[in-house]
Amino acid sequence: MARESMQFDVVVVGGGPAGLAAAIRLKQLAAQEAVELGVCVIEKGSEIGAHILSGAVMDPRALGELFPDWKALGAPLKTPVSEDRFLFLTQSGSLRVPGLLLPECFRNHGNYVVSLGNVCRWLGQQAEALGVEIYPGFAAAEVLYDDKGAVRGVATGDMGVGRDGRPTDQYQPGIELHGKYVFFAEGCRGHLGRQLMERYRLNANSDPQVYGIGLKELWEIEPKKHQAGLVIHSAGWPLDADTYGGSFLYHMEDRLVSVGFVVGLAYTNPYLDPYEEFQRYKTHPNVRVFFEGGKRIAYGARAIAAGGLMSLPKLTFPGGCLVGDEAGFLNASRIKGSHAAIKSGMLAAEAAFVALRAGRSADELDAYSAAFQESWLFDELYRARNFKQWMSKGLYSGTVMVGVEQTLLGGKFPWTLH
Repeated sequence: MARESMQFDVVVVGGGPAGLAAAIRLKQLAAQEAVELGVCVIEKGSEIGAHILSGAVMDPRALGELFPDWKALGAPLKTPVSEDRFLFLTQSGSLRVPGLLLPECFRNHGNYVVSLGNVCRWLGQQAEALGVEIYPGFAAAEVLYDDKGAVRGVATGDMGVGRDGRPTDQYQPGIELHGKYVFFAEGCRGHLGRQLMERYRLNANSDPQVYGIGLKELWEIEPKKHQAGLVIHSAGWPLDADTYGGSFLYHMEDRLVSVGFVVGLAYTNPYLDPYEEFQRYKTHPNVRVFFEGGKRIAYGARAIAAGGLMSLPKLTFPGGCLVGDEAGFLNASRIKGSHAAIKSGMLAAEAAFVALRAGRSADELDAYSAAFQESWLFDELYRARNFKQWMSKGLYSGTVMVGVEQTLLGGKFPWTLH
């Protein structure tokens, strides 16, 4: 049975911050130039935001560039950060870092504690209002190539396939979505992105990517224990000094608290269980006080690409590009990636729009990579380029060197570590 196909100017795979920002920016530019532009977003989740685990501190810089009037438009950034704390934990106590000694990467004045799922749902609404076609519940299962080897689209998965791999009576073939350019915004370790990296050797000149696992829970706590905008990060116990990791605890609105634990996947102890370490962390006297009498209402986990600038692959290939966490646009030192995802999507969209206006298609968007090199996002990631390398030296040595580089040198360390 032949597959049906749909034609667009740009197809975006993934309805997270990067993919939605790219689609929105394309439609904004088209409206400014009074031209028609077909843009679609396909998202594997049942709705936009369904696969976004809430709880983040968001830098609004990129959102402010995408929507200068985001406050008037009702963007769900309602809880400004009110206080920063960084703790080094021991089994029974803690040492709080004085505010004056906190590196800039852990200062969150002007940022917001958000539900990233709600932010994505809001971005989805803005995208649809601009004319973006969004198809939730459809996972891209296959990359389509033209005769010259350029990406020409994606296909959704077939439905009605039996356990034996054969079509059943309910079989329906997937749909092909063709685009002059295709943006891949699947998030960390997207399965199509990995295929593209291998096919086009996109990471041939990059450092190996470094991964972690982030476990998150959303709690509703007692009113007297809630402090809207409180942000707490920690390092140390229950992990040993040679294992990279740490925690975050963010007080959102409506008595909600997002708590999470990150463990680098290069740990050497074969008996270490990140989930069990997370549960132990919550028993610490400085932590359990928030949750006693509370109720856990959601939980989940996700992979984290923490290699930073030195691990970024080549961003473009014939017919498409990588945006957001698909490429690894995460600033691990700040524990932030949503603003980077939005900015990367905008930069790719601007490059694609110029190419489309010039009548181009299925070539490389070199202007996207060039614009990234000239952007504030590159400058931010460059200042943090050595963070993961320092922290791989161990908690104490790494902390000292990160402090020297970020606090004393302002990120202007004369050497790049690999």
